Amino acid sequence: MELIKQGAEAKIYLADFAEYFGADLLPGERIAVKHRIPKRYRIEEIDLKLRKERTVREARILHRAKEFGVNCPYVYEVDMRNMKIAMEFIEGERLKELLERLPMGERLGLCREIGRQVGRLHEAGIVHGDLTTSNMILRDGRVYLIDFGLADFDATLEARGVDLHLLKRAMESTHYTWFERGFEAVLEGYAEVRGDDVRKEIEEKIEEIESRGRYRERSWVG
Repeated sequence: MELIKQGAEAKIYLADFAEYFGADLLPGERIAVKHRIPKRYRIEEIDLKLRKERTVREARILHRAKEFGVNCPYVYEVDMRNMKIAMEFIEGERLKELLERLPMGERLGLCREIGRQVGRLHEAGIVHGDLTTSNMILRDGRVYLIDFGLADFDATLEARGVDLHLLKRAMESTHYTWFERGFEAVLEGYAEVRGDDVRKEIEEKIEEIESRGRYRERSWVG
């Protein structure tokens, strides 16, 4: 297996499907294997419990997201002995780089599709927790959401507002010259799935979250 990403909680490897499962199936098919690694600074029993809970939760989240039509990796196996998830490897181009090269019309079209994907995710009662264009891949003309390590089951307006607020902030940071038009397109796509009333509700929540942040900044300066 080839290590392709390492985070604070997990390592992600690229592997061959047939070699990993020891079966003559899907020859040449590549998979991603996410391994939640032990943390030595935690008490062993607590560490095991946390890794087990997070592994199970992520697998369940991916399964439920699929049921609601979200483009995300398919889960092949959950290995609870080693805290590994073997899942579909989404091969394509990250939107972070791709969006910057496209004409504005195509950019906004992809942003609307981002909104539709997030809308379906929220409809499933799931928040992603790390919505950035780095965690979105275009494959065969379809936008896929990846990296669900911080995702959770949470249908509250507050959680959904924070999810989209983080996406707005990420777009402002990465795509600052056009992020306002881009995020407006995201909300348009979101409304296609969730409806105009929900869009209005979520926009008001985002504004409230932003105002809380501004208040804290003023308090700190004061």
